[in-house]
Amino acid sequence: MMTMLAITPATAETVVDVTKQVINKTPYQVEVCYDRQVSGDKTGDAIKGAIIGGLLGNNIKGEQDGGAIGAVIGGMLGHANSNATGGTQRVCNVETRYNEEVVTVYSHSIVSFIYEGKEYQLQFKK
Repeated sequence: MMTMLAITPATAETVVDVTKQVINKTPYQVEVCYDRQVSGDKTGDAIKGAIIGGLLGNNIKGEQDGGAIGAVIGGMLGHANSNATGGTQRVCNVETRYNEEVVTVYSHSIVSFIYEGKEYQLQFKK
């Protein structure tokens, strides 16, 4: 047994292409330099001198409290001979930045048609 179906034609009204904007980012490297404030603190050099002076003072034979005397003298010499100075220091780092390009690309298409008096829309990709 064969069944016959009646086919009712649909009339396509329009086909519209839809686009969208996307941003393409391209990385590049750049060296960025700036001046940074640095302290002129001589404390670290004074402490190092005191430690070394204390160790040397403890090794003096027959000297009572030689370590304490050596620490005081070493601290004073460490402070006096310190190269620490305040001011600015140039610091440079490499940073990644991006060039941006806006482009328009195809997204999808929409077909509009009428079937039995009612309008329909379907999305599709070409």
